Amino acid sequence: MDEDQIRKLLEQLTAGEITADAVLERLKTLPFEDLEFAKIDHHRSLRSGFPEVIFGQGKTPEQVAAIFERLSLQSPVVMATRASPEQAEAVRQRVAGSVYLPVPRLITWRKEGLPPEGQAPQVAVVSAGTSDIPVAEEAAVTIEMAGCAVDRVYDVGVAGIHRLLANLPRLTTVKVVVAVAGMEGALASVVGGLVSAPVIAVPTSVGYGASFGGLAALLGMLNSCAAGVAVVNIDNGFGAGILAAKIAKM
Repeated sequence: MDEDQIRKLLEQLTAGEITADAVLERLKTLPFEDLEFAKIDHHRSLRSGFPEVIFGQGKTPEQVAAIFERLSLQSPVVMATRASPEQAEAVRQRVAGSVYLPVPRLITWRKEGLPPEGQAPQVAVVSAGTSDIPVAEEAAVTIEMAGCAVDRVYDVGVAGIHRLLANLPRLTTVKVVVAVAGMEGALASVVGGLVSAPVIAVPTSVGYGASFGGLAALLGMLNSCAAGVAVVNIDNGFGAGILAAKIAKM
């Protein structure tokens, strides 16, 4: 349940279309729903601005589908991250209009469309390499699901820094930049030194052995000498996307 749904309930109450007891009953029964294997937090959006998101990894297709279906009855937006094709198929059979995006491994559904075409981008998502795109797309789609338009600037890593500089004007008009990079993670520092917007750095597990599954990029980003750079966990495109959307909407 979100603010719009509560506002609608109150308007119906004021207009005499629904009783106070009915409103109270809905508010009492909606905070969370117990499915035994999962307790669904229907008031997450009301508290934090975005509905509960399903982490697909480790769940069976049936579990993901059941949670997804129940969330779709209460929330305008539903997402499952780290989802498999089998989980997506189980969701599709229960929730019409659900979409599986194989690159970021996301299942998405919403009552309304994505940000209207022509809306100026509020967030830029920048990736160092093509191999970082799955994590970058997880961030970008999350931002769009939160209602913000995104400008994708991919494969502009520091090994060919002229590619980044050629796209710099696109990064100077947005409210937030999400910089996604593996290897040594230098992209975030470079972007942080070029733009006035806050930069959310996302280290990825892309890289050779000495990158230690993204740890090298994580430490490099944490030690950035550029001011205004914040760092999320390795491969956490979703977390970066939510944070970017919250900043852009402030």
